Amino acid sequence: MAKYFGGCDVGSTYGKCVILDETGKIVGDATVRSKINPVETANMALSEAISKVEGLNGPEELAYLVGTGYGRNKVPFADENISEISCHAMGVHITDPTVTGIIDIGGQDVKGIAIDTDGTVKNFAMNDKCAAGTGKFFEGMARAFELPLEEFCRLSLKAKNVIPITAQCAVFAESEVISLVGEGKPREEIAAGLQVSIAKRCFVMAKKAGTEGKITLTGGCAKNEGLKKAIEQVLRIKVAELPIDPQLMGALGAAEYARQLGM
Repeated sequence: MAKYFGGCDVGSTYGKCVILDETGKIVGDATVRSKINPVETANMALSEAISKVEGLNGPEELAYLVGTGYGRNKVPFADENISEISCHAMGVHITDPTVTGIIDIGGQDVKGIAIDTDGTVKNFAMNDKCAAGTGKFFEGMARAFELPLEEFCRLSLKAKNVIPITAQCAVFAESEVISLVGEGKPREEIAAGLQVSIAKRCFVMAKKAGTEGKITLTGGCAKNEGLKKAIEQVLRIKVAELPIDPQLMGALGAAEYARQLGM
């Protein structure tokens, strides 16, 4: 009988789940919007991912399940909980072993992670004291611009110039943006200023963690094209593209740990 291994990453904004077979191949995955109750989020993500695997009927049938993310202690049927920092490192490592550094931009924090040669964490730094630069921050900015999030994330790509955003606090930055919009400043140039401001925060986290060499982005904000471009400009690097959804890296790493532990 085939054995399957699961990783469930319960984040503040999204819940993610990845199911691997015995060879390490992804056979099911899911990304769902987080509920207030992390148990509900975990159940939704697990159910959707498991429904894509023929012959697998529920999380209790997984050979091993690892929970990760801020809600990792609330994952039903989890055999073990592992920090999202370790899981992101492992997820990236098995996806592209040549990557040695990660900037993980999640719903509530920004992390710089240096990866060792075996996929474990060499060092990390985290900004979890301020919402600026997180997924929640970008959602708030999109609302201030009265744009869908995806459209806001592309807006800065049209900018010919950058209007600097001086506020370091998420609340004050939003006020500054609203004032600039009210003054009639070009919206794409304001957006570019925001992206550069956040890229500088990412640069600080990457430096503190000691990341070097080939660097990639993980988390939902890795899909923000304007931010990716700004990070490349500020760090003076080319961000490595991953062949698997960067938002799934935590869940993938958790599933790989489950495979290693449950074989």
